[in-house]
Amino acid sequence: MKKAYPIPTDTAASQASASDPQNSAWVSANAGSGKTHVLAQRVIRLLLRGTDPSKILCLTYTRAAAANMSNRVFSTLSEWTALGDIELAASIEALDGRQPDRETMRRARRLFAEALETPGGLKIQTIHAFCESVLHQFPLEANI
Repeated sequence: MKKAYPIPTDTAASQASASDPQNSAWVSANAGSGKTHVLAQRVIRLLLRGTDPSKILCLTYTRAAAANMSNRVFSTLSEWTALGDIELAASIEALDGRQPDRETMRRARRLFAEALETPGGLKIQTIHAFCESVLHQFPLEANI
């Protein structure tokens, strides 16, 4: 079991800023430093603010990283379906930095089903898988 280490305040603030969909962010850091955590939070915040899951594309280099990010997103969304109101509000506030209103709470409870039911699913994949799908869709244009 991994030991949990406290995150320094300035690091937590940087991660919160990078996960805010209103900000443009370039996330670059050493292995194990929280990049996947930040990107998964960003996806969840996009969904929470009403972005259609089919409009989100997450690209990473490895299948393991794509699976990890997908697991983190779906784990949080799944957890939200079963939490009580107080726990859900606390979870959303910890993620988004503000107290959620009733509509945000209702939306949070529906996100898991919405993401699962999206045709083609929530697109979290490797850069190679994305390029392959583009080539399959446009073989003539790609001259293949």
